[in-house]
Amino acid sequence: MYNLQGKVALVTGAGGRNGIGRAIARRLAIEGADVVVNDVTPSRGANASWPGLDAVVREIEAMGRQALSVVADVSSAEQVEAMVQQTLDRFGQIDILVNNAGALAGRDRVPVVELEEEAWDRIQNVNAKGTFLCCRAVARVMIDQNFGGKIINMSSVSGKKGVARFAAYCASKFAVIGFTQALALELAPHHINVNAICPSLVETERVADMAAALAPENITADEQRRLMIDRANSTTPLGRIAQADDIARTAAFLASTESDYLTGLAITVVEELPRSAIGKVLK
Repeated sequence: MYNLQGKVALVTGAGGRNGIGRAIARRLAIEGADVVVNDVTPSRGANASWPGLDAVVREIEAMGRQALSVVADVSSAEQVEAMVQQTLDRFGQIDILVNNAGALAGRDRVPVVELEEEAWDRIQNVNAKGTFLCCRAVARVMIDQNFGGKIINMSSVSGKKGVARFAAYCASKFAVIGFTQALALELAPHHINVNAICPSLVETERVADMAAALAPENITADEQRRLMIDRANSTTPLGRIAQADDIARTAAFLASTESDYLTGLAITVVEELPRSAIGKVLK
């Protein structure tokens, strides 16, 4: 366990029921932090039984921590600045930033020759620009506070290796890693650590979005989703697809003092291997 007592964390993209953002927000609260949770809408998805951000706030408060929800589009500088100000108005400081918000898969998951400019821009605006805007706003606060801080950016294994039909997504996540490395150098004199997490496929609501975008005409989106999960189970050394809590554990470590000497890293959690490589490992 880590001691985040007295710390204030801002986690973007935290409204999904099974999402990485919610898992990270909950874990940081368990470790003692007060948490501001953000998403582009108060609730996500068609499941009316899940209230979204309000439910996450209630969960955190039930742990004895303070929480605040802020609806904001991270691709808008004005909305990001307002979100940061709301956080400061409520808590007076920001110690941890987790840039988890990401664009949903859709018309961008096609070959480049079929990729529309609007679809490309949408991915870059949320994944890359959104990370930049949030980092810029919060870094300014952390520098003025003059007691360090932790910034955690969500990249992907697809930010380290290109994947066919994922060109827009890969470009955005490669950008996050490069941005993380540059920002880590700039903020090191201020004792602000900047690191990236690079998950493989994680079993969240987003798998259904990807499946719908990638499914060929002869199978349903649900069948494609099952195939994607089965493939992850069979090609991951640990024999199972990653869960949101797996990513949350890494984020909690990077948010803690245990990671004080780590900055500019892009940590893979966990990479899928070719089936042939898995066979050699098992032998």
